[in-house]
Amino acid sequence: MRITLFFITFFTALSGFAQQKEIDFDAVDSLYREDQFYINITYNSLQNRPNGINQNQLSPGLAFGFLRDMPINKKRTFSVAAGLGYALAIYNQNLGIFNTNGANTYEVLDADFATFSKNRLTMHYVDVPIEIRWRNSTPESHVFWRVHSGFKLSYLFYDNYELVTPIETIKHSNNNDFNKLQYGVYVAVGWNTWNFYVYYGLNPLFKSSAIIENQSINMNTANFGFMFYIL
Repeated sequence: MRITLFFITFFTALSGFAQQKEIDFDAVDSLYREDQFYINITYNSLQNRPNGINQNQLSPGLAFGFLRDMPINKKRTFSVAAGLGYALAIYNQNLGIFNTNGANTYEVLDADFATFSKNRLTMHYVDVPIEIRWRNSTPESHVFWRVHSGFKLSYLFYDNYELVTPIETIKHSNNNDFNKLQYGVYVAVGWNTWNFYVYYGLNPLFKSSAIIENQSINMNTANFGFMFYIL
């Protein structure tokens, strides 16, 4: 009788442990975050160009990374976010960069672009964006309007210059005249996945030691394009 009672008790307990609580996948998450991956596609425009410097062809940019969302109000419509990412910036223009025995010189290439087929500057950055966010999202829906305004630090870890003419190709990289640390402000405004994006650099791409025709090359960048957010 005791053995029978033991087995009844054992299998009853085992059955209780085996029963799993049903998970409600449709339950509302009132503590949601908008932690998001982002992809940014832009056109890069050089500002404050020295006399004679122009852009030709398309100067594209691409960036991607992750932002950690930290809500600061009960409705979670306001938050701050910080992240980490990578950015590629390409500039097609007519600024010639020549390196002789480790020294850089700069000049304006033929203004009609007839003497070269390519004059490209390519820059690779590590980005650290910090932003303030507003959105009208709710726990039930993550399709919403948003305004994200932020400040971005960018570290230049590699750059490459390439000039192609009918008679020669010139390439060099890691130009010491570039400001390694770039910073600027940006805003992304839009609905759901699609967002217009504008960035304005607050410091020059070049150090003050970079001179062309007795002018400092004080060019900075303004980027225009789209920001795509992915949950």
